[in-house]
Amino acid sequence: MPEPQPAPDSDGGRPRFRRPAPLVFEPSAAAEDREHFFDLESISDPKELLTRSTELAVAFQAAADRAVEYQAMAAAQLADPRRFDRLPDAAIADRAAWTEDYARRMVAFGRQLIEGRVEE
Repeated sequence: MPEPQPAPDSDGGRPRFRRPAPLVFEPSAAAEDREHFFDLESISDPKELLTRSTELAVAFQAAADRAVEYQAMAAAQLADPRRFDRLPDAAIADRAAWTEDYARRMVAFGRQLIEGRVEE
């Protein structure tokens, strides 16, 4: 189960997380053209291209990590035994295209997130 990877803190204390670069939405015409991707193709300086593409990669990874946390919390809510419409792990796995074992781990992770036991 993926969890956000903290950047090491320079003073040896708690890890700190990098803030992702803001995503810039492309005009609809450019989004339809598969050769355009956040205007990266127009950057000719390799240093600038590396910087901007790295910012985008970090932003997308942060978004993916956050989405996984929401998946885990939703799975935990769906598996909550207090719900009259509680879903078994197999049904959650089927709904999310996971294995049943992964669904169990996501439910456990989601419960930790909901209870605030996961440090951010």
